[in-house]
Amino acid sequence: MKLDVQTLDGKKGGSVDLDETIFGIKEVRADILQRMVKYQLAKRRAGTHKTQSRGEVSRSHSKLYKQKGTGQARHGAANAPIFRGGGHAHNRLPRDYSHELTKKFRALALRHALSAKANAGDIVVIDALTVKDGKTSALKKSLSNLKLEKALFIAGAEVDAGVARAARNIPYIDVLPNAGLNVYDILRAEKLVLTQDAVNAIHDRFKGKTGEAKAAPKAKKTKEGAAA
Repeated sequence: MKLDVQTLDGKKGGSVDLDETIFGIKEVRADILQRMVKYQLAKRRAGTHKTQSRGEVSRSHSKLYKQKGTGQARHGAANAPIFRGGGHAHNRLPRDYSHELTKKFRALALRHALSAKANAGDIVVIDALTVKDGKTSALKKSLSNLKLEKALFIAGAEVDAGVARAARNIPYIDVLPNAGLNVYDILRAEKLVLTQDAVNAIHDRFKGKTGEAKAAPKAKKTKEGAAA
């Protein structure tokens, strides 16, 4: 797959070949992407929620009134769950919501996310991402030239300090290094903008790990010449 490389001025700056095994998956599986997004969002959850049980609320643990003769229902302590201000019957406790996905599955999900953007024509490749003096106005001008409003930039091994400073003042524009490339942010952005360094890093990341079937080993022959 070949794409044009653009400059920040919106002009053509050459072309780049994208690996078909990474960016060219035709049948993108939504179930794989859904599992990966759930995995990422689950890992983000703090899980620090806590409600008080019957034994933890600050209320009297003594019997409210005598058992018989009042004409009212029989009750024990005021900290029972049926009373306003009482403890929760099944109180929430801190927990870890994260779960496991294999490394191969996470890599597969990333390839499907990249292919989904490529199939939709929502990948833009630029030669480099730099902003003069770290000015937001300069970055906004570049975004206007590229016709980008809601985009995820993958800038390379590191994000230039000026670019990071300029981008944080623009809504719906995110800038990440190569290591930050992830399925959730790819899917939520309208456009995925890759620098040439980012494209090379993605190719190197998946080099020889795209899951193609390996050739079967040749059968050994015995002395009589028959296959073992």
